[in-house]
Amino acid sequence: MFESAELGHKLSKDEYKRIEPRLRADLLDAQFDVAANGKFPVVVLISGVRGAGKGETVNLLNEWMDPRHIYTHAFDTPSDEEIERPPMWRYWRTLPPKGHIGILFGSWYTSPIIERVFKRSKPADLSISLDAINRFERMLADEGALILKFWFHLSKDRQKKRLRALQSDPDTSWRINDRDWDFFKYYDRFYRISEETLRKTSNGWAPWIVVEGSDPQYRAVTVGKTLLEAMRRRLDTAKAAKAAKEAKATVIAAPKEAPLSRPVDNVHILHRMDLAAAVPKPKYEKKMDKLQRELAILTRHPKFAQKNVVLLFEGMDAAGKGGAIRRVTAALDARLYHTIPIAAPTDEERAQPYLWRFWRHLPRKGRFTIYDRSWYGRVLVERIEKFCSDADWMRAYTEINDFENQLAQNGAIVAKFWLQISKEEQYKRFKLRERTRFKRFKITEEDWRNRGKWDEYQIAAADMIERTSTDYAPWVLVAANDKYHARVKILEHIVTAIRQALV
Repeated sequence: MFESAELGHKLSKDEYKRIEPRLRADLLDAQFDVAANGKFPVVVLISGVRGAGKGETVNLLNEWMDPRHIYTHAFDTPSDEEIERPPMWRYWRTLPPKGHIGILFGSWYTSPIIERVFKRSKPADLSISLDAINRFERMLADEGALILKFWFHLSKDRQKKRLRALQSDPDTSWRINDRDWDFFKYYDRFYRISEETLRKTSNGWAPWIVVEGSDPQYRAVTVGKTLLEAMRRRLDTAKAAKAAKEAKATVIAAPKEAPLSRPVDNVHILHRMDLAAAVPKPKYEKKMDKLQRELAILTRHPKFAQKNVVLLFEGMDAAGKGGAIRRVTAALDARLYHTIPIAAPTDEERAQPYLWRFWRHLPRKGRFTIYDRSWYGRVLVERIEKFCSDADWMRAYTEINDFENQLAQNGAIVAKFWLQISKEEQYKRFKLRERTRFKRFKITEEDWRNRGKWDEYQIAAADMIERTSTDYAPWVLVAANDKYHARVKILEHIVTAIRQALV
């Protein structure tokens, strides 16, 4: 895969001077057009061998284009804050919003390659990592991102010459250290493993472009032209699609909806729940006191500092999510948790991939994040209200399972609660909220409108539970007609899950 990048490509200084002014002007125009379009981000990965001109190229791109619309991030050894979260967290939080260009200097490829080169991982581990990367990049592409991955290559002889030249020049010697030479000793292993990585992760939605890095003029023009052509293609495609849509808007019938999943026997898991379960108030108060005390003690266990807890609460309107959350937080030190209420996405959140706004709130070790509604909105409200396409919510099941698996692999305790009430109980609670002055803010016209889609929500919830209840993040179904029973069951599950994780 690297053979053509070892042929010694060159571009004369005269040719470069002729090409460069027009190229940088065209890039700037394309960048402004991407910003004006505002429908997709451009994600540029800069990777490759040491000394191949990656840093110089990144600086040049920032010089040629408007840096106000470029997000440039260089990744090195993870910080303490990054180590305490799943490995992909540091990359999620640096993704560029729609209409912007993100240049990631070093990326999610660095660690898997280095770990394999130095035999700190097995071949199977590399394959697993690359499969996960392919799924992640496919998700970015499905969310609309334009992804370009540049691999800067040097032959072994040229890399050695380049490192020596940089080290001997007083102006650049600071850029070369012992680690560069240590890596050079493993050049052949880096070559083989990097080539395998590129072959397995170069796809139509996220291709690798190998750039010969010995000639600065050649590599700059190659990267610039490739980036320009990719942005122009995407802009032209978007423009053509918009024109076609407008031309046919009056004659094309609305697309057929994806069929709702309906079991052939008309029985699904939510219908089988016994909603009559109840706990008398005296027993409830006694149990809650014991469970809250035990939860507080568990969070002070020495091993808890190496764990984090992600709790999410879903259910029909008025099912008691807020009340259950307050009984959990009453047992916790306020410094240990964040409660994240999920509503309609903000403009900032709409400019990012769907899961971005949930990744950004993940807790550090020894902490809780409690989501009042969650990423499952995509397969519930967004599915039912047509806020996203059928393809978007149908692929979300796999993306959510991947997300939760990454949380679990990082040591998180993930607890997902679906609070189920009957339609009759919901009506009683709605009317009570209307009559109670300090609860009136909890009931809106939107709640009554959603109630009219009760059956659709029940079907969507059953689909969700079936497709996303896993051994590492199982759904806990809570009969919530009786609030006391629901709160006790939730606290019992949280206490048990944390206790088991600390064994």
